[in-house]
Amino acid sequence: MTARLAQIWRHPLKALGREELAGVTLTPGQWLPFDRLWAVEHADARPGEGWRAKANFLRGVTAPALMAVTASLDEATRRLRLSHPDAGGIEFAPDDADDWPAVLDWLGRLWPPDLPAPVRVVTAGTAHLTDTPDPWIAINGLSSHRSVEGRAGHPLAIHRWRGNLWLDGTGPWEEFEWPGREIRVGEAILRVEERITRCKATMANPDTGRRDVDTLAALWTWGHQDFGVYASVVAGGAIRPGDLVEVL
Repeated sequence: MTARLAQIWRHPLKALGREELAGVTLTPGQWLPFDRLWAVEHADARPGEGWRAKANFLRGVTAPALMAVTASLDEATRRLRLSHPDAGGIEFAPDDADDWPAVLDWLGRLWPPDLPAPVRVVTAGTAHLTDTPDPWIAINGLSSHRSVEGRAGHPLAIHRWRGNLWLDGTGPWEEFEWPGREIRVGEAILRVEERITRCKATMANPDTGRRDVDTLAALWTWGHQDFGVYASVVAGGAIRPGDLVEVL
């Protein structure tokens, strides 16, 4: 069986938007470029510098509507456009505090009023605001996703899982055999670190932002709550959809 890289996705603003890439260059010991580079802090966030835990930021697990946001980042200008089927679109510069009032007002249409209000857009310096402090990339298998669809009884959008690299041609749950091993994707080599445990954010339909499938119950039919694996880049290089994936 030949496995290939099917899709590449990044999420420039944590929990807010997804963007498909035609290709990217990976760097050893680094995150996927611009993935979760920014996040929106809420009023109850604990102050701090650098990487901080996800509880400090807006997340889809507390506001399912956020799961329906799509994104488009202009890397040269560092301007980000967000779109939502109910809230419409907005373009802003996450690094420019003068742009924050407009995007915070826009988020008010999606964020529950009984939760701590969004207050600012933040970065973590040289780190990215992924769910772990390690510079890891999320890898998912399309065959495993199809297995979950089978349990659900109907098609599901892959964006419930908010992965970075999607592989096609692997066996169902084959990626769970890879922690501690290396895989080659295009010109890059990644070391698979551990499985990813999932939360209620995956229950939300990424087209509507409404919870409609108990994905965690579906996963528990296999005796776990995991989907996908984290991997670190050990040898950099360009990757693009269609590249061969090889377990070393």
